Amino acid sequence: MIVITAPTGNIGSHLLSLLLESAPAHEELRVVVRDPARLSDAVRDRVEVITGSHGDAEVAGRAFEGADAVFWLVPPDASLTPEDAYCGFTRPAAKALVAHGVGHVVGVSALGRGTPVSHRAGLVTASLAMDDLIAGTGVAYRALACPSFFENLLEDAAAIRETGVFTDAVDADHKAPRAAVADIAAVAAGLLLNRSWSGIDSVPVLGPQDLSPNDLARIMTEQLGRPVRYEQQPLDELYTDLLGHRIDEAFARAVVDMKRAKSEGLDAGVTRTPATGSPTTFQQWCARTLEPAVLTEGTRHAR
Repeated sequence: MIVITAPTGNIGSHLLSLLLESAPAHEELRVVVRDPARLSDAVRDRVEVITGSHGDAEVAGRAFEGADAVFWLVPPDASLTPEDAYCGFTRPAAKALVAHGVGHVVGVSALGRGTPVSHRAGLVTASLAMDDLIAGTGVAYRALACPSFFENLLEDAAAIRETGVFTDAVDADHKAPRAAVADIAAVAAGLLLNRSWSGIDSVPVLGPQDLSPNDLARIMTEQLGRPVRYEQQPLDELYTDLLGHRIDEAFARAVVDMKRAKSEGLDAGVTRTPATGSPTTFQQWCARTLEPAVLTEGTRHAR
C-alpha cells in the first residue's frame, strides 16, 4: 500500500494520476485529504480516502496503518513559524511511521544541503530539518531536493497578462535550476513503485538547464507573443509585502532569508547529470501551462 499526502496539490495531483495509471493491481492506494470533494468521483472510486490533515496524530495513525510507503509533502502554512510549519507539522507523522512500521518514505524537500548558506536559508533550512526528523525514524527515506518550480510563475499570471511584468527577489542575470512539478511527481512515482532502495539519501530534480529571470522573460516573450520583462523586488520590500498579507513575521523573514540564500548559491550545490536533470523545458511548460493561464482564447497568437 502507498499513502499519498496532499493529493490535490500541484505535485500530489500529478503523482496520484501517475500511480493510478501505472501501479500494479496488487498495489493499493490510500490518500489523505482535508476535503474529499476535491477528488473526482473517478479517483474516489479507485483509492481509499482518509479525511483530515496529515499533520494530525490521529489522522496520520489511521493513514499509515498497513502502509508500505508514504509520499510526504508539507502544505505551506504562512500563519505558522517555519519550525512549526515543517518539523512541528511532521512530528506526529514521524511517530506514526515508527508505530506502524512503514518501510519507505519519499518526501518533497529542497536543494541546498551541504552548501555554505544552508543554515541561514529560511524555509529551506526548515525543510532540511524536516528531512532529518523523518530520517531519524529509521525508515528508508528519499528527499526530493527541488529547486524553484516553473509553477511559481502562475502567481504572476495576471500581472503578465495586464502589465507584461513578473517579479522576484533575485538578480536578473542569476542563473539557477528550475523544474516542472510534473517531473518531480514522476521521480516520486518511480521511487514509490520500485522500493528496492534503502538508507537515507536526497534525489535532486534540477530541470534540463539553469535559467535566469532574464532568460525566463525572453522565453515567455517568444512563447506568449507579447513583451514580458522582469523586475527585481528588493528584499525589504518583499518582507513588507508579506507582512501586509498577514503572514507570520517569522515565516515572512524565512521567505526573505530563502530568497537571499538562493541569490548566494543555495541551489548551486548539485551538478546536473542525466540522473539529476529532468526533461520538461521551460518552453514546453509555457506552451502547456502558462499560456492558457495568461492568454484568453481570443488573444492567443498563432503558432
